[in-house]
Amino acid sequence: MKITVEIDCTPEEARRAMGLPDLTPVHDQYLAMLREAMDGQFRPEAMETMMRQWAPMGEAGMAFWRRMIDSAGKSTG
Repeated sequence: MKITVEIDCTPEEARRAMGLPDLTPVHDQYLAMLREAMDGQFRPEAMETMMRQWAPMGEAGMAFWRRMIDSAGKSTG
């Protein structure tokens, strides 16, 4: 026997139905900090520390972020 159930809901409704937290404020803050970093108002060292704390990706991942931040700093300078 095979039963198929189709639920039509938005991602927000699905998140609430599953009891998952709303991470919109965290996401908005993260994007604001990235924008500040790209505008040169945020020290690259602080950005690296933040990335290490939020997303432990190993050295290869940190090298990627370091290159991205360095190239962003060179393009605005």
